Amino acid sequence: MGSRGSRTFLIGGGWDATAAHAVYGPFLRAATGPRIGCVVLDEGDGGEQFGRYDAVLRKVADCSPVPLRVPLGGEFAADLLRELDGLVVCGGLTPAYQDAFAGCLDRLRSALAEFGLPYAGFSAGAAVAARHALVGGWLDDGVPVCHEDTAEDLEEIEVRPGLGLVPFSVEVHAAQWGTLPRLIAAVARHGLPHGVAIDENTVLEVGPDGRARVSGLGRAHSVRPSADGGVLVRSYGAGEFLPAE
Repeated sequence: MGSRGSRTFLIGGGWDATAAHAVYGPFLRAATGPRIGCVVLDEGDGGEQFGRYDAVLRKVADCSPVPLRVPLGGEFAADLLRELDGLVVCGGLTPAYQDAFAGCLDRLRSALAEFGLPYAGFSAGAAVAARHALVGGWLDDGVPVCHEDTAEDLEEIEVRPGLGLVPFSVEVHAAQWGTLPRLIAAVARHGLPHGVAIDENTVLEVGPDGRARVSGLGRAHSVRPSADGGVLVRSYGAGEFLPAE
């Protein structure tokens, strides 16, 4: 492991063991040392959830994951970053993760930059990395656009302030949960300038220069407004780069 500048890794979810090195390897190689903080929203099973990330990270690299459990309704302590070499924000209820960071968005973003720490967001952690975080919902003005089971306990599509680590909004579990239509609706009707939906077992690595590269088993789907009021969707596979913002 060694310092390569602050980078962001957006993981679309998924636990396929065959993808672990492709998905987590780039992040762990970017870490400045072995101590990898894992932010877990603790809904009563925080220890068990941390154990899943601990196991996969140790499988990929010689590292020392550190549990950072935030109780439901609690706030993350951004000062903890000074003791870490990289940060993983794990999966779970996306609106609750956004709540946990809402009071420290600027401090957390500044601390990541100050210490040069790479950030890896898994599912919910990927969604909240955006400037405009698409946190859930399954209805667009009352019309279903994805399955209710993917709604994150919300009804209407909801966008909240995120960490601002990447300039585009992020959707996850794209192919597996059918969430790409939610992102399309958010871009088309809710004013998002750009969104990227990421499949499971897939990572989008965003460098300090803004270039974004796809790795893993699936694809990343870019959604932008079109001149005629619709959207343009383009899909990218492993090894491909999304156009710079």
